[in-house]
Amino acid sequence: MKIVFLDRQTIGNDIDLSEFYKLGDVTEYGFTTKEEAPSRVEDADVLIINKVPINEETIGTAKNLKLVCVTATGTNNLDKDYLEKRHIAWRNVAGYSTESVAQHTFAMLFYLMEHLSYYDNYVKAGNYINDTLFTHFDKKFNQLQGKTVGIIGLGAIGRRVANISTLFGAKVIYYSASGATPQEGYTQVDFDTILSQSDILSIHAPLNDYTENLMDYAAFSKMKKNAILLNLGRGSIINEKDLAKALNEELIAAAGLDVLCIEPMSPNNPLLEVKDKERLLITPHIGWASIEARTNLMNIIAGQVRDFFSL
Repeated sequence: MKIVFLDRQTIGNDIDLSEFYKLGDVTEYGFTTKEEAPSRVEDADVLIINKVPINEETIGTAKNLKLVCVTATGTNNLDKDYLEKRHIAWRNVAGYSTESVAQHTFAMLFYLMEHLSYYDNYVKAGNYINDTLFTHFDKKFNQLQGKTVGIIGLGAIGRRVANISTLFGAKVIYYSASGATPQEGYTQVDFDTILSQSDILSIHAPLNDYTENLMDYAAFSKMKKNAILLNLGRGSIINEKDLAKALNEELIAAAGLDVLCIEPMSPNNPLLEVKDKERLLITPHIGWASIEARTNLMNIIAGQVRDFFSL
């Protein structure tokens, strides 16, 4: 069996792939363009990909291909009709990064909530040396206890964030953009309510017709002035131009984003125009990427290959 990784570097070079070498002949490519794909897939029995588009143009030359494994949950890059026509199976992975994303959610929250950028810079700039007082708290911050955490998207990650929030003593409410049946044990509210009541609004929803551009200027205008917005779902759930405007007009207190509409970030991204940089935290889509989550991901993929070929 020949196993081909088309974009190995999306997994990280620190992750052990020895299990795959036990299954067959493995070829690793760091990245693959759609132009490079046809020659690289010709003899592959299994393709392991993340972002490479899989369609007739890229895999039409693959004469032995039986299985495509996506090292992610999203499968937008798969032409499933073409795969079905060719009788090529596909697999994706869900649930591998729940703990990682939940942890990153709170890392971003506390960084913004406690103004850690300001206080870190204050000390490193030498301002705390021989300061007048033993403490310095010019940037005021609150406890999470007693605050309302609103969650958009109550899947596995959303529920984990909800559970952790309650441990801090926060009240949790959630909104389902698709209008799904209320989940037992959680308080479902409408969109206007979650906007107006949330001290922290955390997005963990998929991108679809219900959520695309959900958070626009009208939505920001309904939020609390002291609210913190977090997005660890998909970038296009937020209208980035409207968010930049909302931050500059101080409609909300701060925003933390791990996902953007275009990734990697476009040089024309309107968020680069936010004036007060301390009120905006952007991380380069790393919430899913703890060592444990990436290891778990590849162990699941290896298991999928074994199961498919009954090895």
